[in-house]
Amino acid sequence: MEKAKAPEGKLIIVSAPSGAGKTTIVKYLLTSGLNLGFSVSATSRQIRPGEVDGKDYFFITPEAFRIKIEEGDLLEWQEVYKGNFYGTLKSQVKFLLDQGKNIIFDVDVVGGLNIKKHFGDRALSVFVSPPSPEELENRLRSRNTDSEETINKRMEKARWELGFAHRFDYILVNNDLETAKKEVFKVVSEFLKL
Repeated sequence: MEKAKAPEGKLIIVSAPSGAGKTTIVKYLLTSGLNLGFSVSATSRQIRPGEVDGKDYFFITPEAFRIKIEEGDLLEWQEVYKGNFYGTLKSQVKFLLDQGKNIIFDVDVVGGLNIKKHFGDRALSVFVSPPSPEELENRLRSRNTDSEETINKRMEKARWELGFAHRFDYILVNNDLETAKKEVFKVVSEFLKL
């Protein structure tokens, strides 16, 4: 009896510092007709107003997250902020591949590099970069969602994350959103056709 073939879908990894436009880019790609399934990440942070469990994230307790780490249920994970874990469930990736979809990930920089390392040439890693750190700070402030302390922490982390951009397959500078959308669509389309 022949062994069942593993699903052959491709993976698109989108990473960026907070405020660079990563989530907007991912939402655009999901509606662009590229047969992409969204890999919903798991997190131990508190659910925010307007978020839906299983759609925005799988919200689990820190204790349950630690158990998933111990049992090897995560493709990648990171303690992004003290006590706030984020990660990609292996079961979520398998579920989407079994449906014959290509998968798109909206993950932090370290998580993105870990997924790329795991899947190699089957994955395209895209780093969404702000035009400058100053513009990134302006974007974070214009959200009006974070305290001064949180903005400072995000900027410190962003400066560190920008140092990893060169390790991604493609750097998308998000200076103008419409231009960035056209550019990323072209890059992702070409990758999926290979």
